[in-house]
Amino acid sequence: MLRELQPIRTVDVRRDLARFGIHTNGTVIGLRVPQIRQVSRKIGTSQELAEQLWEAGDYECRLLASMIADPIQILPRTMDHWAAGFDNWAICDACAYSLFDRSPHAAGKILEWAEDKREFVRRAAFAMLAATAIHDKDAPNRVFIDALPLIERHAVDNRNFVKKAVNWALRNIGKRNVVLLLAAVASARRIHEKNLPSARWIASDALREFKKTADRWKEPPLGTRN
Repeated sequence: MLRELQPIRTVDVRRDLARFGIHTNGTVIGLRVPQIRQVSRKIGTSQELAEQLWEAGDYECRLLASMIADPIQILPRTMDHWAAGFDNWAICDACAYSLFDRSPHAAGKILEWAEDKREFVRRAAFAMLAATAIHDKDAPNRVFIDALPLIERHAVDNRNFVKKAVNWALRNIGKRNVVLLLAAVASARRIHEKNLPSARWIASDALREFKKTADRWKEPPLGTRN
């Protein structure tokens, strides 16, 4: 399917991926994201085809799989299988932020994968949490307040792709509304007190973002939920 498209030189695509810190153990066909998105729009949603594409193993095939998979139909074991195959942040985030977060199994996988020692599996947990904070407009504050201890516990993970995802989740929670902003600020201060490099970076970056958020909100936003 994707191989039928006119590829760009593979070496050029690999070079561009590497420039953004995307390294893959799979083969690269040589396609740009807009080409892949065009194919995904023609296909629509197909969980069966998504699973076949994932097993093909090519970077572009797995990216397309994340675009056409069905978040309702995808099974927990399939999510686990795909997560085990994450070897770069781009595929991890494509699945976690735009697919897995809409699955009915997302909440359980966040808790499970956060405790997983594999870098991109743990990243996926916090990318899902970050996505939920942005995408699930109806989620009550309690969901995110209860997630703050998880963020605090793993803020000591100094691996680059984990600490960035932990920071991402914390920032997104704090930007939902004024109640969560206050809770996230308090959480960031507790994280800073851990006095470890990753924790200090996560907390300092989040607190800078929260100050900008507070400055924009001259009064509490409407629709705050307790």
